[in-house]
Amino acid sequence: MTGFLLKGFEVELFTGVISGEHIGVSADVMRAFKDFVIEPDKRNLEYITEPDIEYSVLKESLLAPRRKLRHWLDNHGLTIFPGSTLTFGNSKQFQRSDPTNKYHEFIELSYGTRVVTASVHINIGIENMMNLFSALRLVRCEAALFLAISASSPFLDGHTTGSHSQRWAQFPRTPSNVPLFLDHQHYVNWIEEQLKEGSMHNERHLWTSVRPNGPKRPYKLNRLELRICDLITNCDLLLAVTALLELRVISLLKNPSLLDPLHASQLKEDELSELSDLNEDAAAKSSLDATLHHWINGNEIVCRAWISELLEQVLPLAKTMEIEHLLAPIYSVLENGNQSIQWLNSYADSKSLQNLFQETIKVMEKEEAVSSKTSRNLS
Repeated sequence: MTGFLLKGFEVELFTGVISGEHIGVSADVMRAFKDFVIEPDKRNLEYITEPDIEYSVLKESLLAPRRKLRHWLDNHGLTIFPGSTLTFGNSKQFQRSDPTNKYHEFIELSYGTRVVTASVHINIGIENMMNLFSALRLVRCEAALFLAISASSPFLDGHTTGSHSQRWAQFPRTPSNVPLFLDHQHYVNWIEEQLKEGSMHNERHLWTSVRPNGPKRPYKLNRLELRICDLITNCDLLLAVTALLELRVISLLKNPSLLDPLHASQLKEDELSELSDLNEDAAAKSSLDATLHHWINGNEIVCRAWISELLEQVLPLAKTMEIEHLLAPIYSVLENGNQSIQWLNSYADSKSLQNLFQETIKVMEKEEAVSSKTSRNLS
């Protein structure tokens, strides 16, 4: 496969009992499995996949840790939860995973349970700095679309919240105002200034929809990290979102004058950063039905229509790269709704929250089992 970029994932998950209570066992899981790490609150944990260019490899990389974790949890009377917030509570109480960790203490004291969420971060490898920051600008301006596709957190503490992505609605953007970076040096200077002023605690403390990442931030970078997506439990949909992201980046690299907002937008840089933040807020509230503003000219556009527009634009490249089939789950989301919309529709029809989640957990288990059987047949 030529022309593809390296891709990897950071996947955060909640654990609990099948009836709904969130139970934190992240420290125990980390001791059992070296590829899992703790989050500040013990009710969720994270695993990181090895980067690869092939989507078939990526799917197994996503599902293998889930199968392993689920087997361990089964032996302890627990399961993996879908969704990206503390659906069944208690969101008033922070449950530290490591009481001795000073950074975790800072997180708890500064933000409380606003940061106790589960998500998936998608990393795309780009080593050329000019290309990386060009891609960051485009993805920042379109991040709301990826949130809308992935929205899976309409509940908190056993109730609806009024948002399709309560996770992004509550998560604290830090710092509160982040510019559209013009180049690597602009980014380095800005990060150094934030650290000096104290608006960032350390170089990791840049919590935005998309950011550069690498072995020694902010100086050595090698990838774009899309952080805005809610947890996507269906791996085919996650790979579809990843394919759309990769196709947009590759399209940009082929035509920077047409797709880099720095060159192609009628708006100024500060207007673009503000527009992007407002679009993210709107997508968190209403996801596919949100009214957004296009980065090209600031004109209003319904989120669902904008996503359809992107799919149409990347389809010729997807066919050339022979991955158009990967995009099918996004068309299904546009037709049938994302996870939040489907849950809310069922909830409005008087289906209990526990039943909704138990059904989704069974779907997750089925996907893991089918994938496991396929992997054995291929080996």
